[in-house]
Parts: sequence; C-alpha cells; structure tokens
Amino acid sequence: MSETKVEFKDSKVGDWVMIYVIFAAISLTMIGLVMLFSAGVVRGAQALLTKQIIWLALSLVMGLYAAFMDLDWLRRKSWFVFALCVIALILTLVPGIGVKVNGAQRWIGLGTLRIQPSEFAKIGLVIILAAYFSNRHREIKSFLYGFLIPSAVVGLCCGLIILQPDFGTCFLCGAVAATMMFQAGTSLRWLLPVAGLAVVAFSVLVYFDPVRIRRVTSFLDVEANANDSAYQLWQGMLAFGVGGLDGVGLGMGRQQMHFLPEAHTDFIFPVIGEELGLLVTAGIVISFLVLFASVFLRLRQAPRLYEYLLAMGAILFVTLQAIINMGVVTGSLPTKGMSLPFISYGGSNLMVTFVLLGFVINVLKSMNSPELMRAREL
Repeated sequence: MSETKVEFKDSKVGDWVMIYVIFAAISLTMIGLVMLFSAGVVRGAQALLTKQIIWLALSLVMGLYAAFMDLDWLRRKSWFVFALCVIALILTLVPGIGVKVNGAQRWIGLGTLRIQPSEFAKIGLVIILAAYFSNRHREIKSFLYGFLIPSAVVGLCCGLIILQPDFGTCFLCGAVAATMMFQAGTSLRWLLPVAGLAVVAFSVLVYFDPVRIRRVTSFLDVEANANDSAYQLWQGMLAFGVGGLDGVGLGMGRQQMHFLPEAHTDFIFPVIGEELGLLVTAGIVISFLVLFASVFLRLRQAPRLYEYLLAMGAILFVTLQAIINMGVVTGSLPTKGMSLPFISYGGSNLMVTFVLLGFVINVLKSMNSPELMRAREL
C-alpha cells in the first residue's frame, strides 16, 4: 500500500513539472512573438512575424513528434542521427553550399530558406551521448569507453563548429557534453585536465582572432568603447536603464529604433527590459531557472540512465543558452552571437528548442509509467 502511495505521489509531482514545462514554453514563446513585432517595427515587422509564425508551426509539429516518439527507437538510431548532423556541419563549410554572413559560414541555403546545422548538432550530440553511455554504462570507468570515445565524438562536433567559426555554440556544446559525461560517471581526473586544455586552446584562438579579442577588451570597458566595438552592448544597457522597473510601454521603446542592432534576434532581451521593465525581465530569468531546477529535481528519480541523460542534456542546452544570452546583453559576459530560446527571431533555434523540450516532456511522461519506474538502471 505504501509503495502505491509513493508511486502516486511521484506521478503527481511529475505531472506538475510537465505542466510547468509546457506553460513556460507557451508563455515565453508568446512573449517572443509580441516583442518580435515591437522590436521589428523598423525592420519589416510584419514579414518577420509571419516567418516566425510559420517556423513556430513547424516547431510545434516537431516538438510534438519528439514528445510522443519511441525513445528506444531513437536510441537505436543514435549513430545515424549524429552522422546526419556531422554531414550537415561539413556541408556548411563547402563553398557554394554554405552561406557566409558577417564573416561566419554557419548556414546552408535552400532557396530562400536558410538552416543552421550547428543548432541541429545539439540534438545529435544529446542523443548520441545519452545512447552511448546507456549502452556502455558498465564500462563508464574505463578510459577508452568512458572517456576517450565520447570525447572524440564531442571533439568532432565542436571542431566542425569552431571552423565556421561559431565560438559561442562550440562552448555551449562542450559545456553540455562535459556535464553529461560527468553525470554519466566519467571520472573527473580525465575530464578536468581536458577541460583545462580546452579553455587554454579556446583562449588562444580568441587572442589571435582580431574581432573576438576586441569583443573581450570592449566587454572589460564598455563605456570607453561605446561608439566602437561595444556599441551594441552599450545601447542594450541603455535600454535596460530607460525601462526601469515597469518599462516605457509596449511599442514605445526608442533604443531599438535604429539604435540597437539585432534587436529582434540576439538583443531582444534589452528591448523587453526597456518596454516592459525589470519586473518582466526578472520573471523571464526566474522562468528559465525554475524550468531547469524543476526538471533537474524530477530527473533525479529517472528509472534509466538513457532517459536521464537525454532529458538532462536537452534542458541544459535550453537553459544554459538562455543564461549566456542574458549574461551577454547585460554586460556580464563578452558579446557573442547566441539567441534567447523561445523569444529571439530565428527558425533553426526555435525548432531545435521545441525538439529538445519535446524530449524532456517525453521522458517526464514516461517516468509516470509503473513499468518503467520499476526498471531501474541507476
């Protein structure tokens, strides 16, 4: 009887977590659509909004598919999915196929449509690591199977992304992959030295890249570079200052009217701060933090390593990207091109975010199954 009560209680908790995940996704997406129209007033708002709604419809379909698909089937096809992601990353670097924008070759052009393979690589990376470690869970303490092979997989993915170059996504993929490896049981005596070497190599690449080293130096003294390399960041900070506690009103913001570049993509958060104020921006921050915390705590009861790693990697990609974006636009981190999940304009990121959240919902839903709750690997 007591066991039944515990299972019922766990099921109810899981239901509430799943409801919050869905509520947070809907709320943040709606904020994004409203602010996209406002931020795009001088950039063809109607066209941007129409494209984003089309991408949202496609993303909902893909997210629902991810939420109800057979995860064991996905586990068996993990290497195939990852191979497709690697091929797409390679094609991005091929002249005539890859599209270069602002010095970065991160997109594949399909007529008027452009997709960003580095975004979809997040899905492939989460799936392959979750499947690999669940299949090799008895050999995780082995240097070859527990560290070397998964590190090679992560290195291949991050190496192709850095060649584009896309330092922000490379860092994000590396951070999430390292966390997944640690959660799977990979020893810190292997992870920490490699992480240190990766930081050194990353720093060297930034140092010898004139554009990125200027971003770092500008970040250290924003006001002194307000009319030069820190212009975008400075305008974003001004937007937050003007907005104050309750904002100047929806559609009444001035900083995004020709002043703030990328107001509808990477820097949409300052537009929210200016027009809706600190209360709304703080609410968005809290929403992402609660999203991660609630899923993380629920996943501690995950019955199998595969489901745990799949959902953990997925929620890490969504929330860590959000934290980095908000850190950048508030001047807490050096400037890098990274969108705000659910809210920023962009089809590839929106679709990937919904697919990742679909994985999370799928795992939360499956955890309520009595049969799965008894089939513990952890």
